[in-house]
Amino acid sequence: MSDARKARIEAAFGAAADRYDDHAGIQRAVAATVADLAGQRRPGSGTHILEIGCGTGFLTREIGTRWPGAELVATDLAPAMIGRAALGGLVAGTFLPMDGEHPWFEGEWFDLILSSLAFQWFDDLPGAIRRLVALLRPGGSLIFSTMGADSFSRWRAAHDVHGLPCGVPVYPSLADLRSMLEGFEDAFAFDEADMPIDCQGARGLVDHLKGIGAVVPTQGRSPLNIRELRSVTAAFDAQGGRDSYHVLFGRVTRPF
Repeated sequence: MSDARKARIEAAFGAAADRYDDHAGIQRAVAATVADLAGQRRPGSGTHILEIGCGTGFLTREIGTRWPGAELVATDLAPAMIGRAALGGLVAGTFLPMDGEHPWFEGEWFDLILSSLAFQWFDDLPGAIRRLVALLRPGGSLIFSTMGADSFSRWRAAHDVHGLPCGVPVYPSLADLRSMLEGFEDAFAFDEADMPIDCQGARGLVDHLKGIGAVVPTQGRSPLNIRELRSVTAAFDAQGGRDSYHVLFGRVTRPF
């Protein structure tokens, strides 16, 4: 990821930090699923946990509740998000601004590395997975969620009606993710499709994306002009004004 694009992502999510929770119902539910998957690994009280892309702390608080004795390092690209996650001392841990695609750590440090809906911002997802797995202790697990290929399919279709490029990134399919994980000895992936956004029209969808800070388009894509945006908005609303998330979940465990 270029430094300029990374700075834009950091700025967008930082600007959304104070209102993020009001728009992030799906993010909250997905974080709980990641925590449930991690709970199946039954880590002990002395567990070392790294969180990538903590945001305002949905998964962070799940970690604090489920493993209060763990040594937690929670990270995010946007310092403002980290500030929200650490607010009020609700979770004990170390909070660091860090690009999760290029972690600062070396060696086998962690029993769990967890992330919810952050990996879609990486330039090189297979490389990032390999780097993170290398930080696991024997028996440790990387467990994550990320956006899937069918996310915002109706919004994309509304662009296609008018032959216009859509700024929403191209996300991997479940088959793509399984291919990324197939080289690991103990790994699996599954998906949850058609998680509805309560957007009630194009304006609501745009408000949702702005509210969570997801407003940085695919690299090289320019924003639509007013006429183009009105055309896409009309096409989206004409097909029902509804859209959804497609979420992929993955787990990689290092052998003992």
